[in-house]
Amino acid sequence: QVQLVESGGGLVQAGGSLRLSCAASGSIFSINDMGWYRQAPGKQREVVATISSGGRGDYANSVKGRFTISRDNAKNTVYLQMNSLKPEDTAVYLCRATLKNGRFYWGKGTLVTVSS
Repeated sequence: QVQLVESGGGLVQAGGSLRLSCAASGSIFSINDMGWYRQAPGKQREVVATISSGGRGDYANSVKGRFTISRDNAKNTVYLQMNSLKPEDTAVYLCRATLKNGRFYWGKGTLVTVSS
């Protein structure tokens, strides 16, 4: 099993920045890819960014050029640096870890609110 704890969310004005963190514990050696997803009220959960075990990041078109995903394997932590935030980025941001066997785990999420 893998436990994920997100932090770093909060209230920020449009144009501002936040950095989210997701700390993993448990069977961390089984983790392959990690990712950030978000879910806004009344909307479906969507992928924001993912990062492979080798550090390759992929991004949703809506955040390309503004968000950067990174991971520190020594700290078992994945980060999401969010710049130039927009009101439409408001959502609960959730971390997901995908294991080498394909199983995945979710964190409980952290709320990001961007005011206009």
